Amino acid sequence: MERENLLHKVRTALGRSAGQPADPVPPVHLRIPDVPMETRIARLLERVEALAGNTQRAHSPEDAYAYVSSLVHAKTAIASNALFLRACGITDLPNVRSGIMDRAELRDLAARVDFGITCADYALADTGTLVILSSPQEARLISLLPPAHIAVVPGERVLTGLDELLSILPLPAEQTSSMVFITGPSRTADIEQFLVRGVHGPGTVHVVVV
Repeated sequence: MERENLLHKVRTALGRSAGQPADPVPPVHLRIPDVPMETRIARLLERVEALAGNTQRAHSPEDAYAYVSSLVHAKTAIASNALFLRACGITDLPNVRSGIMDRAELRDLAARVDFGITCADYALADTGTLVILSSPQEARLISLLPPAHIAVVPGERVLTGLDELLSILPLPAEQTSSMVFITGPSRTADIEQFLVRGVHGPGTVHVVVV
């Protein structure tokens, strides 16, 4: 009875009656601004830095390799199986493990290394957000478990924002079991309103745009 009372109030507030069919869903309206690629990249790096992330503009795969090498020097790291990381030579760095397909082994290693290295599928310039589609090439654990995350982004994958992403992937569930959005280092203020980084994911994020 209480449920029916509640539903009646909702219907009344919406100006509807019991049994009345819902209105048709309005058409999707996406707005994709025309922004030059260099402006997109500059805006992305600016937004990442505003979120306490670290950025690097690599002008070649060799530049990306050198930067990642300097970060993981004398450290341990695990890299995803992305072809772009291999093309940059990052998976061949001596202290970087890659090519792991066994989930238990992947989880154990990701929980012990200093860095997780991924290749973001897309990046959103307006919010500084990385977009990673979960797949055998990109395991979610690599961007979530290690205390530091290095995301290498091909320049042509930098989008203006969410509307452009949804125009490319209108039904992401048909392509991936999980689409992960990463906007800066992990942070929370749940405990007494004190901001703490690295509680629910990496406390340090490096974004390398190639």
